[in-house]
Amino acid sequence: MSFQKIGIILEVSVTKINIMKVKVLLVSLFSILFLGISCSSQSQLPHYNRKWMLVEFQGFTKEQLVKNKAYIDLTKKENGGAKMGCNGMFFSYKIKNNHQIEFSQIGSTMMYCDGNMKLEQDFGKLLPTMKHYEVKGHFLTLKNDNGQTMKFVAEDWD
Repeated sequence: MSFQKIGIILEVSVTKINIMKVKVLLVSLFSILFLGISCSSQSQLPHYNRKWMLVEFQGFTKEQLVKNKAYIDLTKKENGGAKMGCNGMFFSYKIKNNHQIEFSQIGSTMMYCDGNMKLEQDFGKLLPTMKHYEVKGHFLTLKNDNGQTMKFVAEDWD
Protein backbone atom coordinates (compact mmCIF):
# COMPACT_ATOMS: atom_id res chain seq x y z
CA MET A 1 0.00 0.00 0.00
CA SER A 2 1.38 3.37 -0.91
CA PHE A 3 1.73 6.37 1.35
CA GLN A 4 -0.73 8.23 -0.85
CA LYS A 5 -3.46 5.57 -0.28
CA ILE A 6 -2.76 5.58 3.46
CA GLY A 7 -3.08 9.38 3.51
CA ILE A 8 -6.43 9.23 1.68
CA ILE A 9 -7.74 6.54 4.07
CA LEU A 10 -6.66 8.61 7.09
CA GLU A 11 -8.21 11.74 5.62
CA VAL A 12 -11.54 9.95 5.00
CA SER A 13 -11.48 8.50 8.55
CA VAL A 14 -10.80 11.93 10.09
CA THR A 15 -13.60 13.45 7.99
CA LYS A 16 -16.05 10.74 9.12
CA ILE A 17 -15.04 11.30 12.75
CA ASN A 18 -15.51 15.07 12.37
CA ILE A 19 -18.95 14.59 10.78
CA MET A 20 -19.96 12.30 13.66
CA LYS A 21 -18.73 14.86 16.19
CA VAL A 22 -20.75 17.59 14.47
CA LYS A 23 -23.86 15.38 14.45
CA VAL A 24 -23.46 14.56 18.14
CA LEU A 25 -22.89 18.22 18.94
CA LEU A 26 -25.99 19.31 16.97
CA VAL A 27 -28.20 16.65 18.57
CA SER A 28 -26.93 17.70 22.00
CA LEU A 29 -27.59 21.38 21.34
CA PHE A 30 -31.13 20.74 20.05
CA SER A 31 -31.86 18.51 23.05
CA ILE A 32 -30.67 21.17 25.49
CA LEU A 33 -32.61 23.87 23.66
CA PHE A 34 -35.81 21.80 23.60
CA LEU A 35 -35.46 20.85 27.25
CA GLY A 36 -34.81 24.46 28.22
CA ILE A 37 -37.87 25.72 26.38
CA SER A 38 -40.20 23.08 27.75
CA CYS A 39 -38.95 23.50 31.33
CA SER A 40 -39.11 27.28 31.30
CA SER A 41 -42.61 27.40 29.85
CA GLN A 42 -43.87 24.95 32.46
CA SER A 43 -42.33 26.83 35.34
CA GLN A 44 -43.84 30.14 34.18
CA LEU A 45 -47.39 28.84 33.92
CA PRO A 46 -49.08 28.15 37.24
CA HIS A 47 -51.26 25.08 37.36
CA TYR A 48 -54.82 26.49 37.29
CA ASN A 49 -56.66 23.45 36.03
CA ARG A 50 -57.55 22.23 39.47
CA LYS A 51 -60.29 22.04 41.98
CA TRP A 52 -59.43 24.46 44.80
CA MET A 53 -60.77 24.17 48.35
CA LEU A 54 -61.72 27.47 50.01
CA VAL A 55 -59.71 27.88 53.23
CA GLU A 56 -59.94 31.63 53.98
CA PHE A 57 -62.90 33.88 53.30
CA GLN A 58 -64.15 36.99 55.07
CA GLY A 59 -65.48 36.20 58.53
CA PHE A 60 -65.88 32.45 58.02
CA THR A 61 -63.74 30.02 59.98
CA LYS A 62 -61.67 27.37 58.26
CA GLU A 63 -63.81 24.79 60.09
CA GLN A 64 -67.00 26.22 58.54
CA LEU A 65 -65.45 26.17 55.06
CA VAL A 66 -64.19 22.59 55.48
CA LYS A 67 -67.53 21.43 56.91
CA ASN A 68 -69.35 22.88 53.89
CA LYS A 69 -66.74 21.44 51.49
CA ALA A 70 -66.52 24.89 49.89
CA TYR A 71 -64.61 24.83 46.60
CA ILE A 72 -64.06 26.44 43.23
CA ASP A 73 -63.46 24.23 40.19
CA LEU A 74 -61.25 25.58 37.38
CA THR A 75 -60.63 22.25 35.63
CA LYS A 76 -62.51 23.29 32.48
CA LYS A 77 -61.01 26.05 30.38
CA GLU A 78 -63.00 29.27 30.82
CA ASN A 79 -66.00 27.50 32.44
CA GLY A 80 -65.89 27.10 36.18
CA GLY A 81 -68.02 25.89 39.00
CA ALA A 82 -68.22 26.26 42.75
CA LYS A 83 -70.12 24.92 45.70
CA MET A 84 -70.36 26.39 49.17
CA GLY A 85 -72.26 23.51 50.75
CA CYS A 86 -75.66 23.54 49.07
CA ASN A 87 -76.20 25.04 45.62
CA GLY A 88 -74.04 24.44 42.60
CA MET A 89 -72.62 27.62 41.10
CA PHE A 90 -71.38 28.11 37.55
CA PHE A 91 -69.52 30.93 35.82
CA SER A 92 -67.20 31.92 33.01
CA TYR A 93 -63.66 33.04 33.71
CA LYS A 94 -60.67 34.36 31.78
CA ILE A 95 -57.06 34.31 32.90
CA LYS A 96 -55.32 37.46 31.70
CA ASN A 97 -51.79 38.87 31.74
CA ASN A 98 -50.20 40.44 34.81
CA HIS A 99 -52.00 38.14 37.26
CA GLN A 100 -55.46 39.32 36.30
CA ILE A 101 -58.62 37.24 36.14
CA GLU A 102 -62.18 38.05 35.15
CA PHE A 103 -65.32 36.23 36.35
CA SER A 104 -68.62 36.67 34.53
CA GLN A 105 -72.00 35.04 33.83
CA ILE A 106 -72.31 33.80 37.40
CA GLY A 107 -75.37 31.73 38.25
CA SER A 108 -76.48 28.98 40.61
CA THR A 109 -79.19 26.54 41.46
CA MET A 110 -81.75 28.02 43.86
CA MET A 111 -82.37 25.58 46.71
CA TYR A 112 -82.72 26.81 50.26
CA CYS A 113 -80.29 25.18 52.69
CA ASP A 114 -80.60 26.16 56.32
CA GLY A 115 -77.28 27.45 57.68
CA ASN A 116 -75.42 27.66 54.34
CA MET A 117 -77.06 30.60 52.66
CA LYS A 118 -74.82 33.38 54.04
CA LEU A 119 -71.63 31.71 52.75
CA GLU A 120 -73.16 31.16 49.31
CA GLN A 121 -74.57 34.68 49.09
CA ASP A 122 -71.34 36.35 50.21
CA PHE A 123 -69.22 34.22 47.87
CA GLY A 124 -71.58 34.83 44.93
CA LYS A 125 -71.54 38.61 45.49
CA LEU A 126 -67.77 38.83 45.91
CA LEU A 127 -66.61 36.46 43.14
CA PRO A 128 -67.31 38.85 40.22
CA THR A 129 -65.26 41.57 41.96
CA MET A 130 -62.13 39.38 42.10
CA LYS A 131 -59.69 40.80 39.54
CA HIS A 132 -56.26 39.56 40.62
CA TYR A 133 -54.86 36.10 41.27
CA GLU A 134 -51.69 34.61 42.66
CA VAL A 135 -50.61 30.98 42.70
CA LYS A 136 -47.94 30.12 45.25
CA GLY A 137 -47.14 26.47 45.66
CA HIS A 138 -50.46 24.73 46.28
CA PHE A 139 -52.35 27.94 47.11
CA LEU A 140 -54.50 30.19 44.95
CA THR A 141 -55.41 33.66 46.21
CA LEU A 142 -58.02 35.83 44.53
CA LYS A 143 -58.09 39.53 45.37
CA ASN A 144 -60.24 42.48 44.36
CA ASP A 145 -59.33 46.16 44.07
CA ASN A 146 -60.62 46.78 47.63
CA GLY A 147 -58.14 44.30 49.12
CA GLN A 148 -60.72 41.60 49.89
CA THR A 149 -59.38 38.09 49.34
CA MET A 150 -60.37 34.47 48.91
CA LYS A 151 -57.70 31.86 49.60
CA PHE A 152 -57.83 28.31 48.28
CA VAL A 153 -55.66 25.20 48.55
CA ALA A 154 -55.42 22.65 45.75
CA GLU A 155 -57.76 19.75 46.43
CA ASP A 156 -55.17 17.20 45.30
CA TRP A 157 -52.59 18.46 47.78
CA ASP A 158 -52.21 16.62 51.07
